[in-house]
Amino acid sequence: MEALSLAILGILIVVSPGADFVLVLKNSINKGRMAGIWTAIGVSLAICFHIGYSLLGISYLISQNEWLFSVVRYAGSAYLIYLGLKGIFTANTSLETIETSKADINAMQFLAQGFLCNALNPKTMLFFLSIFSQVMTPDANEAHTALVYGLYMIALHGLWFSAVAVFLTSNTLQKHVLRMKKRLNQACGVGLVAFGALLAIKS
Repeated sequence: MEALSLAILGILIVVSPGADFVLVLKNSINKGRMAGIWTAIGVSLAICFHIGYSLLGISYLISQNEWLFSVVRYAGSAYLIYLGLKGIFTANTSLETIETSKADINAMQFLAQGFLCNALNPKTMLFFLSIFSQVMTPDANEAHTALVYGLYMIALHGLWFSAVAVFLTSNTLQKHVLRMKKRLNQACGVGLVAFGALLAIKS
């Protein structure tokens, strides 16, 4: 697969709305810019995880083991539904400023949320399996290409989701986002529950 095609495919995958986007959106509007950025960093770290087992061929084994794959799928589904329900039932209409101080941010909490949201998504696992099956061969140059593409995907996820967090908490958008804060919280929660439910029922 040509480098340009791989690069474009990576961009399309990252910017397509999904559970990661919804989680970054939810954390950004609730806890501010740094919460969204830490969530984005967690997503990027999860990409390291996916790349690691893809390069080792573990993802192929998981995809061929129905029981093990089901465990991963239902774990990811349950986690997304949990995050969604939490967002729905804790949504509020408070007009506190979006940007909070660094002291109010539990960085590890949001980093872990971003990591688990992405790492427990078997669709992401299968995406990396399919991509690396195209670029990985016994040839040393091809292995180098796979590693470079992996680093590209890590950077792409981190930059895109960090940009989403910064954009949503910009001064221009803050008053509009605050006005719709409760509805956005509920919409994000419904979105996460929907992603989780679809993940659970899809074969």
